[in-house]
Amino acid sequence: MSIEVGSKLQGKVTGITNFGAFVELEEGKTGLVHISEVADNYVKDINEHLTVGDEVTVKVINVEKDGKIGLSIRKAKDRPQQARPKSQKSQKERTENFESKMNRFLKDSEDRLASLKKHTESKRGGRGARRG
Repeated sequence: MSIEVGSKLQGKVTGITNFGAFVELEEGKTGLVHISEVADNYVKDINEHLTVGDEVTVKVINVEKDGKIGLSIRKAKDRPQQARPKSQKSQKERTENFESKMNRFLKDSEDRLASLKKHTESKRGGRGARRG
């Protein structure tokens, strides 16, 4: 089986660096799994996810002209499309929630504007102006 973009292959982790892991594929070819392609969440230390000798399933994401092979472990995972759960809230509840958020936003906005006016007017001169 040739190594083509989009194909899923089995491989063995042969080396780990701070930027990714090298995986040996069939026919002795080696590809790189970048640290961003190891897991769906943020990976700070790749050693928490992989060790040398691990058997992994990878997906080929690119093959460069110079022979470099880009691999992904997270894209190789089969996950069903998740349907969005329908909201159980009624239209009235959503509207009230929006109204309360809007009222809170307007109040905060007015408070900030009043505070800003107070501070800018005091810096325009006159008695008692603070120097900063």
